[in-house]
Amino acid sequence: MNFNSLAYDTSDEMMFGKALHPVRCGFDLVLGDGLVLPEINFTLPVMQVDNSNIKAILKQYMEMVSGVLQRLVILQVPGAVIEFEHAPQMTENVDMGARITAQTRKLMENYYHDHGLKTALRATICDIREKERPPKMRTGRAVGQMFESFKLNAQRGADLLSIESTGGKEVSDRALMEANLPGLLLALGILAPRDMHFLWKKIHNIAQQENVVAAGDSACAFANTAMVLADQKYIPNVVAAVVRAMSAVRSLVAFEEGAIGPSKDCAYEGPVIKAITGFPISMEGKSAACAHFSHMGNIAMAVTDLWSNESVQNVKLLSGFAPEVFTELLTYDCRLLNEALAGGEEDVIKRLLVTSDENKSVHALIISPDSSYDIARTIVKEKSDFERTRRAGMAACNIIRAAVRDKRLSLPEKEMVYLDRFQNEFEKYATEEHVLEAALPDYAELVILSEYGL
Repeated sequence: MNFNSLAYDTSDEMMFGKALHPVRCGFDLVLGDGLVLPEINFTLPVMQVDNSNIKAILKQYMEMVSGVLQRLVILQVPGAVIEFEHAPQMTENVDMGARITAQTRKLMENYYHDHGLKTALRATICDIREKERPPKMRTGRAVGQMFESFKLNAQRGADLLSIESTGGKEVSDRALMEANLPGLLLALGILAPRDMHFLWKKIHNIAQQENVVAAGDSACAFANTAMVLADQKYIPNVVAAVVRAMSAVRSLVAFEEGAIGPSKDCAYEGPVIKAITGFPISMEGKSAACAHFSHMGNIAMAVTDLWSNESVQNVKLLSGFAPEVFTELLTYDCRLLNEALAGGEEDVIKRLLVTSDENKSVHALIISPDSSYDIARTIVKEKSDFERTRRAGMAACNIIRAAVRDKRLSLPEKEMVYLDRFQNEFEKYATEEHVLEAALPDYAELVILSEYGL
């Protein structure tokens, strides 16, 4: 697809639980069709993860999935997505991940037939290409293992295929720590989109062959890394917020290559994707504090279709095991939103979700429905991935500056220095050639350009 216009006429039309193009998948589940549903993600406790320990691993997943499904039935949840997010070993050892998928699928099938529980299974394959530096993004052994894992997991029962891909991260990691805009433009505007086109063309083909859904990606490796670094005061918050906006372009490529949602829960760029495509999105916020902290606990719910806990280890809490506990937390969050939809009060709830966070932090400001819509509108005006990335960053700078000027947001002077610098440098580095000329002397040793078709 070539997205050159927005799916919605205004940001007010974007709403939680409602997508212009709902997705049907799994066991009679429809996403984005008038309800917000939980997406539950869980992972192993600290233990050995290899084929020699496969019985213990399968037992852990059996217990986690059974506990989650039982809690969903007890709480009369109308539907849910179960996400199986691979540890690296589960993608490298292709059969290990596929066995967990098959076991999970069978349990979900039993609960559908016995209790009428509507569910779908998302398999998020691990981008294991990053383990080698500089990474081989198209030709290495890991590439073949990764695509084999997509195919086998689809065959064994995954309904939705996703990944948190990392093309460009080898440059982005250092560029973030240096707050180096040419480096960030190289990573997000040149390398990442090229990798996304390569990756998602193949993922979409696999999904079509296996009659499953190519769902979506996440800029977690870029924007969430930046958010966490900023929270720990390693980089300026405005840098992280601008990177958040820039990263939406590379995530959009998945949809251009055939993905139809829901986007990944850790993709806080989701509202931008929804504004452009009209496809359902998954988001995470306050109920994902088990996995990471953020400044966007409420506002992330404002236009979501799935509400996720990100991930939690299978550890015992006072009430029960953590995956069951977070299933309950997500369920009650979703109930509130769905009651608002049923009672025609969704505009009130949406406004409160937004205003409670929007002006407390630059991170929340940049993912608000209004800001996301403005960034989306900027993106679709441009044709090339590079120019879209550059313009999205410029739009973020303008949004932040306007909020500070109008005294809706307070930023220390040292943050404003970086905002001024980035705005000037966006004007200076206006083409791919300018960026390559400026960035390659500093970052060439980190990247194999031929692995990106350069």
